[in-house]
Amino acid sequence: MRSSVTEYKRKLQGRNCAQYAGRRKAGRPGYNHRFLFMRRANILGCVVLSLAAMVSAPRAGAQTIQNSLTPDWCRELPRPQYKHLERVPSADPWFEVYRAAPGVYAIYEPHQFEEVISFLILGEKRAVLFDTGMGIGDLKRVVLSLTPLPVVVLNSHTHNDHVGDNWEFDEIYGRDTEFTRTNAKGSSADAQAELAPGSFCGRLPAEFDAKTYATRAFHITRWIHDGDTVDLGGRVLEVIATPGHTPDAICLLDRKNGLLFTGDSYYAGPIWLYRPETDLDAYVQSVERLAALAPQLRLLLPSHNVPVDVPSQLPKLEAAIKKVRAGIVQAVPVSEGKVQYRVDGFVFLMAAPK
Repeated sequence: MRSSVTEYKRKLQGRNCAQYAGRRKAGRPGYNHRFLFMRRANILGCVVLSLAAMVSAPRAGAQTIQNSLTPDWCRELPRPQYKHLERVPSADPWFEVYRAAPGVYAIYEPHQFEEVISFLILGEKRAVLFDTGMGIGDLKRVVLSLTPLPVVVLNSHTHNDHVGDNWEFDEIYGRDTEFTRTNAKGSSADAQAELAPGSFCGRLPAEFDAKTYATRAFHITRWIHDGDTVDLGGRVLEVIATPGHTPDAICLLDRKNGLLFTGDSYYAGPIWLYRPETDLDAYVQSVERLAALAPQLRLLLPSHNVPVDVPSQLPKLEAAIKKVRAGIVQAVPVSEGKVQYRVDGFVFLMAAPK
């Protein structure tokens, strides 16, 4: 997922600051905060309050993002699904680490509204780090505390919230697309948009510099393609190209263990499909391909909100997105230029039809 400052401001329109601070969102349990931002407080008033909270941080060195002004999404944490996962110590308090499956750690960033999840996948000889998150905390320190194995980075796609700490690693595999090459150069605009008011729950790390925050450039050491495999020793990961959300989107399949790492092609919550780089036809084809794998799978491991889900969601996702594309589902405007489609328990956020 990636957002812009303009997009974020539009999300914040429609509520006053008192509502923004005090009301809990309604709707089905686990409903994704990323859509709910569209109805939040008046931007100017909330900016003033949020900046005031940052200035009056109660602890030296810690950057307080929210004080009395607590975002609604933050009030919903911790998500109840995490109670069923084994939590392990994290070397950096910005992250929470959970054992998602044997030899698989979910590295979760609950303090920023993306709630992005990176996965450390262990073999006998080396490990894959599937995504590197926001680049706010020290992900490398966490990874080194979890394994002594050599680590290769592989990204589900190259939106800024998935490549933030790529630069810290020497070996990085990437899809051979122009979109990937462009994003590997780094950027500041998208990273700065992640710091908008209402984005944080608690404090930023003391060493984090919000003023200079940017997605750093990184060097891809190997180009990968659909069907390529990465042998970790005792565990083989297969690259499945799943363009749609972005041109370079992939999933990782661990056939032996029945695991599918879905990136942003599927996660619990409104699925964002409105960016200029999104290709809806390609997304439908990718979902068809993933749904066909469901009988072989034991577990889905998505990259936002909750790190585990059931494979039976994939055929349901396929049916839902096809209803949307067939014009069966009514579009509901949610902000300028965007609409949402609700169908069979799924929510899709898309660009408004022209």
